[in-house]
Amino acid sequence: MSVREMSERESGAELITAQWSHGGHGSGRAQKPYCWHHHLRGQLLCVHSGLVQIKTVMGTWVLPPHRAGWIPPGAEHSVLFCSAVAGYSVLLQPQLCETLPKSPRVLGLNQLLESMVVRSAGWSKEQLTAENQRIVHVINDEIRTAEVEKLYLPMPKDPRLVRIAEIVLSNPGAQQSIDQLASAGGLSARTLRRLMPAETGLTFMQWRNLARLNHALALLAQGGTVGDVAFALGYATPSNFIAMFKKEMGESPAHYFSRTN
Repeated sequence: MSVREMSERESGAELITAQWSHGGHGSGRAQKPYCWHHHLRGQLLCVHSGLVQIKTVMGTWVLPPHRAGWIPPGAEHSVLFCSAVAGYSVLLQPQLCETLPKSPRVLGLNQLLESMVVRSAGWSKEQLTAENQRIVHVINDEIRTAEVEKLYLPMPKDPRLVRIAEIVLSNPGAQQSIDQLASAGGLSARTLRRLMPAETGLTFMQWRNLARLNHALALLAQGGTVGDVAFALGYATPSNFIAMFKKEMGESPAHYFSRTN
């Protein structure tokens, strides 16, 4: 039974964990995204290696290794595998999700949660033991209290801001000024600076930098060199890009990917 089929099961174990992998066909290029869909069960999508992009009606986020995407029951989303990837899907019946976040988000995977996810992959898909059920409660608590990562890129709703966001996302490395982008959206730079935080919780520059970081993670996961990625994103030198990456992620790209892969 596929992960998709298990995610729609009303019966069976309250928590089902399935291991999965997508080979990427050896090309290193992103594959065609899955069409929009939703699940009956809540899903914790845990990435062990590679990188996954998930799009929701609220925005787009990326899952590098040792991160997890929480997708509540019924949440519409689309998935894109940016490289050869592997991980686990934890599928929870709706009643187990009542105390969990009501909107999708990126969560950090601590060692305790990650080890319990791997352990739960060996459980029965039909019925849990009393010991299993005790661990389920711990998994539930760990999801509920997990650190929320800043790899989520919220999308604005105002049509003018949407046009600007689409311009940035179509070419994250372009060097248009805020005045040029505001003009393309049919508003003033002052209005853009005021509306973007109101709709996304981020200043326009914070939003743009996060869009570039997400794009950089995808390019690096596909095997791009730091120099090539820095150039693609419009940085004058690789060192400038590395400085941005370290500021946002806490470590250099080389160390980040050597550790997570």
